[in-house]
Amino acid sequence: MEREDGKPYDLEERTAIFGEDVIAFARMVPEDSVTRRLISQVVGAGTSVGANYCEADDAVSKKEFRQKIGYCKKEARETKFFLRMIVKAVPSLRDQAAPLWQEAKELHLIFAKIYRSSGS
Repeated sequence: MEREDGKPYDLEERTAIFGEDVIAFARMVPEDSVTRRLISQVVGAGTSVGANYCEADDAVSKKEFRQKIGYCKKEARETKFFLRMIVKAVPSLRDQAAPLWQEAKELHLIFAKIYRSSGS
């Protein structure tokens, strides 16, 4: 099921699509001594959002769930950061990075809300 904006309600699917989109974007980034590390970092962070959400979904305790959701929040924020750095290194990719940055922002806000709601 999708929302009006076309994004799925299912966070597992939404984070998987996000990871796939980050991978596709990373393949557009020309590799050089500056971007090589940034590419690795953005792919790592962008795909970790979904991986950590899967782990949270399978958590055996409230404490483990909250910890994994915290990782989702952190990785979404890191993805925003590395997208910004890639755009600084390759300004011509700004338009392609913008929707990914927006999705990373939305995911960060979603996971921040879940994290706060899950209490300690």
